[in-house]
Amino acid sequence: MIKTDVLVVGAGIVGLAHAWEAHQRGLTVSVIEKNARCTGASVRNFGFITVTGQQKGSTWQRAVFAKNTWLHLAEKAKIPILHRGSYTLCEREEAFEVARAFMETDMAQDCELLTQKQATTRTHPVAGPLQDSLNLNGKTGVLVSHSDCRVESRTAIAQLARYLQDECNIAFYWEQEVLSIEEPQVKTAHAVYEADRIIVCPGAELHGVLAQRATPAPLKLCTLQMMRVSPAKAIRLPGSVMGDLSLGRYQGWSELPAADALKARLKRECETYLNHGIHLIVVQSDDGSLVVGDSHHYGDSEVVFSRQEVDACILELLQTHIHCPELTVTERWLGTYPVHAEHNAIIDRISAGLAQVRVTSGTGASTGFGIAKDTFEHWG
Repeated sequence: MIKTDVLVVGAGIVGLAHAWEAHQRGLTVSVIEKNARCTGASVRNFGFITVTGQQKGSTWQRAVFAKNTWLHLAEKAKIPILHRGSYTLCEREEAFEVARAFMETDMAQDCELLTQKQATTRTHPVAGPLQDSLNLNGKTGVLVSHSDCRVESRTAIAQLARYLQDECNIAFYWEQEVLSIEEPQVKTAHAVYEADRIIVCPGAELHGVLAQRATPAPLKLCTLQMMRVSPAKAIRLPGSVMGDLSLGRYQGWSELPAADALKARLKRECETYLNHGIHLIVVQSDDGSLVVGDSHHYGDSEVVFSRQEVDACILELLQTHIHCPELTVTERWLGTYPVHAEHNAIIDRISAGLAQVRVTSGTGASTGFGIAKDTFEHWG
């Protein structure tokens, strides 16, 4: 019997965030994970920790808290912050108006809106002149956020887990598939665990051991396509890059009244992109390669096979935003996460000692630490 104050099931970013929050509250913590390492959405994403564009209210507030926690833990765990800041290129006048309206909100802290002329004269301290890497031709402006940052998620998650284990005395038990949960015990094929509080972070698993006990939620799975590309000629991005389709999708922008005109125009001009749920995100790794995406297809199960036409659309968008006429695709992969029509996250307190926590949007890396804080505050 392994006893602990808090038992976290799942070692993705949401599980690790809850383990950290419990540790911060002076509790003993154990984490169990069914795989030998994190293999889900937490390592298949951009590593893009975004505050800007998150939905107004709790999601944005969680993102602010999570970003600050990421910066603190990155220093402690020696996780490199690969770049800071995001650059959303406005192509259409309607997009610039959305950015202008956003600048009038409380969520625009640490942001600035540049006209196209101003952007062409701006120099980044590391990347150099913005126009050297960003395709500013025909753009109406650039929304710059100094709040956002990026880690290499496929290595950062493992580094964070090692830090929590080695420096915070959090016990990790890998390759432990949960067979049953009967409070206060959790049974796996290898051991029995006992905890005052059990927090299950199932990721994209919709039919786990708590399916009959958790509050029913109409969830779908979202599958997205992503790529890593290597430009033939080296470039250095000033930060993460997005565009008009992002302004029409991210709720912190798309729910502004000014976004109605942009969304109407995008519907007329970008039908193929919208049908595949495509909006552009580009981030850069230390080796100069770019992680590019993504698309969004929804269903009752994960999409297994990727589509060449989707990759072609993403690469076409890339060329309109970044100066990289020649490139090689070096990796392709699929990501998946659960989605809910109304909620970006669900904290389901099943009993006084058991909760299930899901991020039901693509915001786990950006909001996970804030969600964990709310989980414990709701518990009291």
